[in-house]
Amino acid sequence: MKTLTTLKTTFVVLFFQQISFAQETKKETASPQYTIENCVNHFELDKATKTKVGYQYWFGDKNFTHENTLKMSIVEPGKSTHAPHHHPEEEFFYILEGSASFFLDGKTVVVGPNTSLYCPPNAEHGISNAGNTDLKYLVIKMDLR
Repeated sequence: MKTLTTLKTTFVVLFFQQISFAQETKKETASPQYTIENCVNHFELDKATKTKVGYQYWFGDKNFTHENTLKMSIVEPGKSTHAPHHHPEEEFFYILEGSASFFLDGKTVVVGPNTSLYCPPNAEHGISNAGNTDLKYLVIKMDLR
């Protein structure tokens, strides 16, 4: 019995040492050097990524912004970027142009420009184009874990 307790204790110590090492390694990973030049990002269509439903443009990805992101999505009429889903990060959508159908935990609402939509962590959510013109919106994802 004493051997089993010793093994459990050793396992716990090693487990926490591994977590501590992983956190230290993450801290040591070089952060980008922030300058006025790379902190200002003007939208350029030729740098946008084409998707099967339109395109997207990353103003800030998680490697640059420490796990937080800012992206603009443009979705063609009647389409969505993906099916309703959930993830541990909270997320905001901000409608710039067009008409969006917003799904959140079983309910749907249609909204227009200058509307923000909040998705709590782990809530099932989705957004699609409910209009007959392109839907343009910002996606702000925050990882607060």
